[in-house]
Amino acid sequence: MGRLKTHVGNKLLAGALAAGPVAVTLFILWYVDTKARALIGVRVPFLATALTILAIYLLGLFVTSFAGQFLLGLADRALRSVPGLNALYRSWRQVALTDAGEGIFTHVVLVRDESGRGCVLGFSSGHAIDGDPGVQCVFIPGSPNPTTGRLYFVPTYRCFRLDLAPQEALKMIISGGNYVPEAIGALTATRLKF
Repeated sequence: MGRLKTHVGNKLLAGALAAGPVAVTLFILWYVDTKARALIGVRVPFLATALTILAIYLLGLFVTSFAGQFLLGLADRALRSVPGLNALYRSWRQVALTDAGEGIFTHVVLVRDESGRGCVLGFSSGHAIDGDPGVQCVFIPGSPNPTTGRLYFVPTYRCFRLDLAPQEALKMIISGGNYVPEAIGALTATRLKF
């Protein structure tokens, strides 16, 4: 009887863990579709979601074009010159995932954890802090919620920079380690020298 109880418990847990991401994804799709249909006034299910995805794609297409880059540059200069808004705009720009080479999420790094026996994945601007050229700020996000985490001041020589896009690192963090990019998979703790 004990083996049957263990078997059923394990299978129920595995089923719940497998159903969780699917259920959350379906709920988010349903929620976005419901709100988008109410906003746009469309009655066909998932047409508003498709239109939203198309609009985001077209926006991405525009902002990566020459005209879009020009207009974004004008907006950037305008927002940086508005008193009061410039500090807020600069702060949000620093945490945005951009390819501009600026912000705390520019570089993916590995640093030793508190015990010194393992490594944690973090993000860094790659620049030293003002006043101490040998120290960098490294944000260590929580998993699976990367919006929470801790900010560490780490000696630059202890930051092992990975050749990995920040978006790939975030996918790994959100997946809780179920998705591991090749750049990290190729490394082992014995190969890391800090």
